[in-house]
Amino acid sequence: MSALLITLSATTAAAVLALPRAAERLQLSRAKHRSLTGHARMARRVARLIPHYSYSERAFFRSDDPDEAVASRREAGFARLSDLFRARFARTRAETESVRAGLSDLQFTGLYRVPFQYARHVRAHLGTGAFAAAASGVTVTDLDGNVFYDLAGSYGVNLFGVDFYRACLDEGAARVSALGPVLGPLHPVVTGNVARLRAISGLDEVSFHMSGTEAVMQAVRLARYHTGRRRIVRLCGAYHGWWGDVQPGIGNPVPTRDTLTLADMSERTLRVLATRRDVACVLVNPLQAMHPNAGAPADSALVDSGRRAAFDRAAYTRWLHELRSVCSARGIVLILDEVFMGFRLARGGAQAYFGLRADMVTYGKTLGGGLPVGVLCGRADLMRRYRDDRPVDICFARGTFNAHPYVMGAMGAFLDRLDSPAVAALYADLDATWDARARHLNTLLAGADLPVRVANMSTVWTVLYTKPSRYNWMLQFYLRAEGLALSWVGTGRMIFSLAYDDAAFEAVATRFVAAAQAMRADGWWEGEVPSDRAIRRSILREVAAVRLGRLGDRLGLRAPDQA
Repeated sequence: MSALLITLSATTAAAVLALPRAAERLQLSRAKHRSLTGHARMARRVARLIPHYSYSERAFFRSDDPDEAVASRREAGFARLSDLFRARFARTRAETESVRAGLSDLQFTGLYRVPFQYARHVRAHLGTGAFAAAASGVTVTDLDGNVFYDLAGSYGVNLFGVDFYRACLDEGAARVSALGPVLGPLHPVVTGNVARLRAISGLDEVSFHMSGTEAVMQAVRLARYHTGRRRIVRLCGAYHGWWGDVQPGIGNPVPTRDTLTLADMSERTLRVLATRRDVACVLVNPLQAMHPNAGAPADSALVDSGRRAAFDRAAYTRWLHELRSVCSARGIVLILDEVFMGFRLARGGAQAYFGLRADMVTYGKTLGGGLPVGVLCGRADLMRRYRDDRPVDICFARGTFNAHPYVMGAMGAFLDRLDSPAVAALYADLDATWDARARHLNTLLAGADLPVRVANMSTVWTVLYTKPSRYNWMLQFYLRAEGLALSWVGTGRMIFSLAYDDAAFEAVATRFVAAAQAMRADGWWEGEVPSDRAIRRSILREVAAVRLGRLGDRLGLRAPDQA
């Protein structure tokens, strides 16, 4: 055989062998969402390309080229807010500033308040403070004595109201006080906790951890250990804690090669799972039913009005059951991460709400009765951390504070109350109650001709905007002025407790509408912006101009003047 024939044969054979691999890569690529949240590596590259720049005080009010009369109204409104905040929150702001330089957590969360171009001016004039002195019912009081309706919900912990958890903490501490903070031996309260968690989850075994992040870490580790596979699948936009394997994009300094980020509610994702042999587990956060394939909302990213959210229970239920079937057929561990949602949807959690049985479920936050906790429930064959036939082959996981007596005591008190008739009554018509409240607020907003709406998944709400604007993020400060306390993501998310009765909710709705009316009166929604796409193009031009200007500086060229 000639050398030419040998070469052609080898080339043809290589091409044939490469075809399945190429087809697999194409299928995987098609299962990723088109946005940057579906492409972790690309998102990291783009993040590195965006330079920091700040608007001057004049440009701050004119980034959408408004009429000068509108810009003047904004300046006057901003000045009034600044004076109000300075007078009303003096002590709270002073305490916050005294600790800011030494508390990196506070510095980080402050970044999420507004888009970075506006942050310098906002920090100088609209600081509200990060301290609170007291809480009661559905309100929280700051160091200056200002009382706010709590819409932060302790980031998911506060499901039943702060008084409920205060009682859990007091009762739990009393239950275990004879043992105290002794670690190692288990307090007998653990026995009851395990029994009830097994009943709630419908799964065989339980392990305790000190945070939801740790519980998810253990679930993934055990899935890999028992399947012998290395890949994990997370769904686009979902949050499962801050550790590397479940946060492969922006925010993680180390590239993650064994994590696949696929589109939520996608037939293409199901096809990938049905054909690959290296997937150990799929992680599902039920909160994603509210905004599939979009990252967690934060006002820092609110540069336009393009964000959308909606919850379709029937559609998400169908998706979860299809996912369950594929995972069962392929031996993939289905992990339901209920750390954030906990028992907000139903007493039995998301499994009961969607009629689903996962292979593993993680809990946290509210289950601790007010104290930090992470819990993993799973099938017996998946929870075992060793092999009987290979005694040295183990899947190690321990924690010094796991099953801490005081945490277990508060958890026991929480689980007792979860079984009570009073709490059962709170779950009656839960969706109908909160859906009706969302509709009521939307009716008030529409009746006042305000470009704001809300979307909800039970007690978890997000705020949306109906006309293009670069200043929607200003609403959080008007809400604060009306006595509504928000979380560190601003108006991106509101979390109600079930302690809100009709009167308390009506007070929130009235204040919400008043805040939006004040914002409109100050001209923030009156810029001449044709579309959200036009806003994004304008920002891209700004970014390009800054990068070109800095490149010119490095090359010794004169940079163009910037507003």
